[in-house]
Order: sequence, then C-alpha cells, then structure tokens
Amino acid sequence: MRLYVVGFGAGNYEGMTIAAQKAIEDSGLITGYTVYTELIREHFPDKEYYSTPMRQERERVEYALSQAETRNTALVCSGDCSVYAMAGLAYELWEKYPAAEIIPVAGVTAALSGGAVLGAPITNDFAVISLSDILTPKEKIEKRLECAAMADMCVALYNPSSKKRADHLKWACGIMLRYKSPATVCGYVKNIGRDGEESRVLTLAELSQIDADMFTTIFIGCAETKIINGKMVTPRGYRLE
Repeated sequence: MRLYVVGFGAGNYEGMTIAAQKAIEDSGLITGYTVYTELIREHFPDKEYYSTPMRQERERVEYALSQAETRNTALVCSGDCSVYAMAGLAYELWEKYPAAEIIPVAGVTAALSGGAVLGAPITNDFAVISLSDILTPKEKIEKRLECAAMADMCVALYNPSSKKRADHLKWACGIMLRYKSPATVCGYVKNIGRDGEESRVLTLAELSQIDADMFTTIFIGCAETKIINGKMVTPRGYRLE
C-alpha cells in the first residue's frame, strides 16, 4: 500500500495541487501535525485523522508508515513535503516498513506562495534558510546567512521567530547588514493564503523591528531588488531596450 507524503501548499484549498487533492482522496487515513490536519479537515471531512503536536515528528511518521503497510495513508505537510517537512524522515524510517510504498507529492512552498503575494522577489538566484535552531545549530545558521549575504543573494527566511526565539529575526538582519545596504528592499507575508493574511514591503533597516512569528515568511532582496508600484521585484536581467 501507499504512503503519500503530501505538500498541500499554504493551507487554502485553491493553492493545493490536483495531485495533492487526488492523493488525499485516495487515502483512508490522514496524518499530520495538528495545525495542518485542521487546515484541510473541512475539505475532506469524511476521512479518518491522526495528528500529533510539535516535537513528535518521529512518532507521527512511524505511525503513518505502519498504517501504510495495510491501507493507503496520507502524511500531510504545509508547503512542500520536502522543504523542512516530512518526506526525508519518512525515507529515513522506511526500512522498518517495507510493505509501504512512499510517494512524495510536491506542493507550493512559502517562498513561492509568499513571493507571489509580494510581487516577484525571487526571480533570480535565491537561498531559503530557516532560523529555527531546534535541529540546526545556530552557528551553522549564522554561516549560511553570512554566505548568502556575501553573495548578495535574495533570501527567503522561514521560521523567523517564536516565543523562545523572539530575537532571531533581529539577529539575522544584523548579519545581513554586514554586507547589504540598510535600504535593501525586503518584504514579509504572514498567514499566506489563510485568514488574516498580511504583507508589507519595507527596507532591511525596518525589517528587524517587525513582529514576526512562525507563520511569517521573510524576503530579503539583493542589490538589484526594487519596488515597482508597491510590489517587491528582483529583475531577472532581461534587456528592456
């Protein structure tokens, strides 16, 4: 039987791919982080659900794999199933559940859906970096931020702040300011595709002062990024004349 590891996008039904919808419909059991299962429950009310809170990722994935040995199961993730999500862990644990076939189903990650809200901030080379230091040492995150800033890449920041990491975004902006101008065009989107969506285009100097949370995606531009009619745009480099 199959374990579909499904990236369902930002959370709104319209942003879900047809492949994700079909995978969920083909599954008798839907498993996932509690917040994520609640986002899709209204669209698939007749399914059986199993959810676990934060920090119980291994238990969640192992349960999904065990169930997928006898019935089609969907392990749902927001955004894409392989971007800070469960596809990798499912493969790591797969050996103990040989009867389950793993089928990743790609979704629209926040760098893409959030970028569309702001305009076109990542039209050229960009990096995606999570500020969460639960699984990645803070020293390694700092090095990645520094290298991206030195290369003048556009950067999408995931998990910029939480109750225990209230100063992480300000810290990251400080690293960026070593190499980027305070006037660098930036932006953020909260609750992408959900109730209460909020976005703003601002400068790097202003960015460190915003009230971000785990449902905020941050966009830091490069030297070429500009504001066009209120939208954050990074030119690809096409000649316009």
